[in-house]
Amino acid sequence: MIPLNIVVLGGTGFVGRHLVPALQRRGHRVTVPSRNRSSHRELSLLPDVRIVDTDPYDVSQLAARFVGHDAVINLVGILNERGNDGSGFRRVHVDLTRGVIEACRRAGVRRLLQMSALNAGRKRSHYLRTRGEAEALVRESGLDWTIFQPSVIFGRGDGLFTRFAGLLKLTPVLPLARAGARFAPVHVGDVVAAYVRALEDRSTIGHCYELYGPEVLTLQQIVQYTAQQLGLRRWIVPLPDALGRMQAALMDHVPGKPFSSDNFRSLQLDSVGGVDGLFVLGIDKTPIAAVVPGMFGVVGRQSRLARLRKRE
Repeated sequence: MIPLNIVVLGGTGFVGRHLVPALQRRGHRVTVPSRNRSSHRELSLLPDVRIVDTDPYDVSQLAARFVGHDAVINLVGILNERGNDGSGFRRVHVDLTRGVIEACRRAGVRRLLQMSALNAGRKRSHYLRTRGEAEALVRESGLDWTIFQPSVIFGRGDGLFTRFAGLLKLTPVLPLARAGARFAPVHVGDVVAAYVRALEDRSTIGHCYELYGPEVLTLQQIVQYTAQQLGLRRWIVPLPDALGRMQAALMDHVPGKPFSSDNFRSLQLDSVGGVDGLFVLGIDKTPIAAVVPGMFGVVGRQSRLARLRKRE
């Protein structure tokens, strides 16, 4: 395989921190644009990985960074915005993608791999709507594109099991909006494998891949499983939608927005997929039980032993 020069936008985020080392191990040379290069020195310690100060909304800067590269991977995305009018989502998902496409054209880069989401373009969620708008820009760009639509992504340091673990440690009772919403969580390692496979296989050009895991769980089951791995007894209280909307509206004003009205709207659609992109790409799916217990270390192992002893 010929080593490629690759730009990874969002390379310092959750998926990026797994993808960049994987690309480097494959022999590729990776450039990671960042607004704060000094905060991500761990990536720059990898051979053939370069962190460069860049304003991702400055098309001229992006084009200068893209020159001499074979492909651009855009992982940039947010789950919540400041405010509630959708402008934050539009800036990150739509405006930035438009700038990336223009920068690719100016720099002569043909290959673009774009992160999206299951259900992109559906329902009233600003998150899903702007993901869909970004997809449309990519599809109409004339570039050699590949789009990925993952369900919720899990792995060490994720915003799913790790986030709920933090909440469960704080309270014995957790009121849960949209508790019956269904997910097929996909392991970050499988998402990374999909990007690497597509990058090295030109037959993936012009295709969109849904990425989802082997198990379908409700949100309540995900939270309960997390509590079990922590060895905690917690009362998970499913909220009717009227109360769930109120909870989300209140959380809109909490710093960091652990939950929001837009999250509530997104949860009205199950994130379970339909056409199995990992199967099409020849990637075996990683089950939750193979990863999550190890994420919680000794505590997780002790909790499992305790449950086994109770059964004896």
